[in-house]
Amino acid sequence: MSGPDDARTSPAAAAALLAPDHQSVGEQVLHAFDHPDAYLRERAGRLADRGIDEPVPGLAWIALVDALADHRLLAELDWKEDPREVRSQLRGLDSRPSVDPWVLVVEDDMLLPTDEFLRSCGRHYADVGAALAVLDIESDCYPVVCLRAARVEELTALARRAGFTAWALGV
Repeated sequence: MSGPDDARTSPAAAAALLAPDHQSVGEQVLHAFDHPDAYLRERAGRLADRGIDEPVPGLAWIALVDALADHRLLAELDWKEDPREVRSQLRGLDSRPSVDPWVLVVEDDMLLPTDEFLRSCGRHYADVGAALAVLDIESDCYPVVCLRAARVEELTALARRAGFTAWALGV
């Protein structure tokens, strides 16, 4: 059950979970929640690219996605992204697992549509104890994060309490 403060505290807790070494991610999330007009002014160009030009209820969640991307902790993938580009972006994440799951990917996987390829990637990441998860922002992209598989349920619960959806790929 969600409480009245969950819309503020849950995205900040997700920031701490996904960016433990980057306190600024949580600060940006809280700034977007506490001062949405100022946040919009400061990031007008980037938010305009998302079609946001006024405060919206999910601004803190959008701030989380953008801040994670700024710190190479999230890859925002188009719904029709080429698998080679997906692989390149996931390999570029600072949160990628120390054991390379890409040695498990077979060449046939590289022919799959984006959504199927991401699910396949999620299964390979699970094989090395990691997880790929989508932080849904209700658009035609996949904002994908990598974290320890044991922490996925915590992430999905935080998203739910904040009024959003996050899900693991390939499980």
